[in-house]
Amino acid sequence: MGLLKRGIKTMVGILNVFVLALAGLICYYSLSLPDSYLVTRGGGVGPLPEYISFKAEKAAHTPVMAGETTSGGELILFGIFPVKSVTVFDIGTPMLIPSGEPFGIKMLADGAVVTDVNGFDTARGFASPAKDAGIRVGDIIKEIDGKRVLSNSDIVSKARLGKTVEVTFLHKDEVKTAVIKPAMSSGGGYKIGLWVKDSSAGIGTLTFYNAAAGSFAGLGHPVCDAASGAILPLYSGEAVKVNVNGIVRGRAGYPGELTGEFFASDEIGKLLVNDISGVYGELDGGIINGSNAIPLGTRGQIREGRAYIYTTVDGNLPTAYAVDIEKISGKADSGKDMVINVTDERLLKLTGGIIQGMSGSPIIQDGRLVGAVTHVFVNNPQKGYAIFADTMYCTSLSAGSPQLSNAA
Repeated sequence: MGLLKRGIKTMVGILNVFVLALAGLICYYSLSLPDSYLVTRGGGVGPLPEYISFKAEKAAHTPVMAGETTSGGELILFGIFPVKSVTVFDIGTPMLIPSGEPFGIKMLADGAVVTDVNGFDTARGFASPAKDAGIRVGDIIKEIDGKRVLSNSDIVSKARLGKTVEVTFLHKDEVKTAVIKPAMSSGGGYKIGLWVKDSSAGIGTLTFYNAAAGSFAGLGHPVCDAASGAILPLYSGEAVKVNVNGIVRGRAGYPGELTGEFFASDEIGKLLVNDISGVYGELDGGIINGSNAIPLGTRGQIREGRAYIYTTVDGNLPTAYAVDIEKISGKADSGKDMVINVTDERLLKLTGGIIQGMSGSPIIQDGRLVGAVTHVFVNNPQKGYAIFADTMYCTSLSAGSPQLSNAA
């Protein structure tokens, strides 16, 4: 009888451990997996972890917009245990023109981004009026005394007057106001102790052109202030033609870069969105060096293995280079959805792998546009991160003509 009791007690203990482990797994997957998935016509839901499967609802699809329907379903662990309900958006078969063409980015910020908050010597000691008012690096100055700030000079001219000003600013997406009294510095002149940035320029790569919506997508990550890391809020911007005329090869510990010449008078389009997933806008005359339109590949259609990036490292003509997709994330993660490894000896010889300026280079796999290059591994430039193309596609819808459908 004693042995039987001990055996039952052991079995109960093992069962409790199993139940706790199962509950932990369900909780983990419920929190880590997305609440919605994009699929193209004929495509599956994914990527999903090894022990997770998708069970579709039998309910009919509900129209959302032209070419798009939505339905529901459930993610199942081990084919038995429900994890969470998810929404599935069927976006038809969007046809996009992959590019790989370099372009120049010229941006004017909507406000001024605070890049540094410092102090200075005065007759009464060390002072930092802006810091005392609660302004921090990464904040965005939107208004001074009720007037919109569009350039650094709007702030400088007010500070030099020495009069108390009321500042409206964004701090971590929260609108705040502060009153700042400039102080007279020992070197002469009134100051408030702010360094700000109102514009940006650089080189990136066009990812695709959506002819149906008249919109383009590029870069795969936002244009940020280098000092603070804050995304520059876009007021206005231009996409201009650029000619790549030099390469600084990447090496371990030092990311390389493309150098190029802006054709400032040769505007090819307007920037309308600066988003965490890239820059978006409208091209004046369509894509210049694009190929034929190909289907969008959603994350569920991507596989580990051979793919190609279209990028330009000489002149302005894109070339296809072989890469391997080594890892695919189960959840979109700020441009780090895939890990890619450059295997093409031609590109390795020219650049050492992925370098700055190649961000936005489209990734083609199995005849579909599946992603875009975003970041380089600083300690191994042969490898880098990429973003899912379906993320960029969805954002691009807001940058084109809203009355047009993207589904073919």
